[in-house]
Amino acid sequence: MKQNLSIVKIGGNIIEDKAELSKFLHSFSELEGLKILVHGGGKLATQLATKLGIASKMVGGRRITDSNTLEVITMVYAGLTNKNIVAELQAANCNAIGLSGADGDAIQAHKRPVTTIDYGFAGDIDGINSQMISNLLIAELSPVFCAMTHDGNGQLLNTNADTIASELAIGMSELYDTTLYYCFEKNGVLMNIADDNSVVKHIDSKKYKELLDAGIIADGMLPKLKNCFHALNKNVSKVCVGHPSMLYSENELFTTITL
Repeated sequence: MKQNLSIVKIGGNIIEDKAELSKFLHSFSELEGLKILVHGGGKLATQLATKLGIASKMVGGRRITDSNTLEVITMVYAGLTNKNIVAELQAANCNAIGLSGADGDAIQAHKRPVTTIDYGFAGDIDGINSQMISNLLIAELSPVFCAMTHDGNGQLLNTNADTIASELAIGMSELYDTTLYYCFEKNGVLMNIADDNSVVKHIDSKKYKELLDAGIIADGMLPKLKNCFHALNKNVSKVCVGHPSMLYSENELFTTITL
């Protein structure tokens, strides 16, 4: 019987709120069993880029990563944000280790091919070094991954954090019974975006199509749900979407996604 593994992705809006982040990290530290944390940190990178006189370019909500932007992202994602999170987890008695995809060859990727849009140094994932990551878990360490991968030829790549969480869950499901949690500022998938309590508590493939056809699932929730079903179709046991408070067992107001 496989051990349980929780993979938790935390969204940028919570990372940028010091009090909310602290509460979340306390919740994560108390999460029982083996666990991995994945984080982004987009707005802070944009702020630092502006201070350095580097223009941030976005297309359809996705960052165009030129060489200057990649340097800023590396400083913020793999440096400042990652290490602050690791330090706070250590203070909460969670023995965390901060990683990018390059560390231990954890996450291999390739530079996204240029089609109609050139995303620059954006990475699409090729594989997960599940055995190396498992060795960290066996050593009672909790990996904390930033949103960066590498191509095996010395090039760092900016990679979507939701995708990293999904691919980690898929890769680790070979060895563990894996549950994926997407934590952000809302309570889950909402029927009415203006009502935080209008949570759709369970979504399966049929309900997903109904919500898509009705336009309930739209905008930023579209790629998130796509990652959810991609993970489920690749043997991830369960995916949950909602506020970080869903990590507490007594909170039932979040969305569970199954096939």
